[in-house]
Amino acid sequence: MIELRHLRYAVAVADEGHITRAAERLGLQQPPLSQQIRALEERLGVALFRRLPRGVAPTAAGEVFIERARAILGDVDLAIEAARRTGRGQAGRLAVGFTGSAAFHPLVASVIRAMRDDSPDLGLTLQEANSDTLIAAVRTGRLDAAFVRAPPEEDAGVTMRQLLDEEMVAILPNDHPLLAQYEEGQAMPLEALSAARFVLYHRPGGPGLYDGIIAACRKAGFSPRVVQEASQMTSTLSLVAAGLGVSLVPGSMGGLGMTGFSQRRLRHGDAPVAPLILAWRTGEESGPLARLIEDVRRALAV
Repeated sequence: MIELRHLRYAVAVADEGHITRAAERLGLQQPPLSQQIRALEERLGVALFRRLPRGVAPTAAGEVFIERARAILGDVDLAIEAARRTGRGQAGRLAVGFTGSAAFHPLVASVIRAMRDDSPDLGLTLQEANSDTLIAAVRTGRLDAAFVRAPPEEDAGVTMRQLLDEEMVAILPNDHPLLAQYEEGQAMPLEALSAARFVLYHRPGGPGLYDGIIAACRKAGFSPRVVQEASQMTSTLSLVAAGLGVSLVPGSMGGLGMTGFSQRRLRHGDAPVAPLILAWRTGEESGPLARLIEDVRRALAV
């Protein structure tokens, strides 16, 4: 059987034109290298080198063999480097999902941007969906990881790490009278919205931010009058801008630069929180996914 070491031996001898110098380059003694070259020639049934008074030179068959050997060794080196780069998370493929609201958090945006900029050989695929859809995709392997806001019930096949809690803010149409009463930068008590109409994101079939908002309002002494529910949290911004009502959204969504609404910070202790969670398939923490997890950890430590 011809092994990669035999190819390296032949290439070294061809490069040096001398078996002794090739042996020194390879860290071998001259007699064992000569024996390996002769054994290789016997396996091939052809002479690879012509013996000269001072060294050796490839035969015609040897030149063809050396050319192909270099190509094979080059491919092996490329395969090794590609495997190492993938192991370091610099190459390969990574599919990441995110909810519409999670995508606007600076942590998510900075981590994804850094991976794109630092690893151009990494095939990065992004998908937006609701939390249930994303978690199901992680569980079945269609996604490697997902940034979600509200996790489903405990799932043995998915690891979910809560990264942070983000206070929610009130967003109101630009003609809402409360904007004059509570100027920008001034904290608004949640109970000030007790008479307002609410537009809320509602994730059917599971708990989430909707339940947290309802609970916070009841704690403030009222039950919110929900006049419209949106299937995506980003849709609530447009509905508020259209004047349908007010809403509560994660703070990172309140300053998106859209027109038609303004945000107000809620009084500390009144504001419900929106968790940011990274989910991935349990037991798959390697390669690009391991790098994503580590990059998130480092970003949180800054």
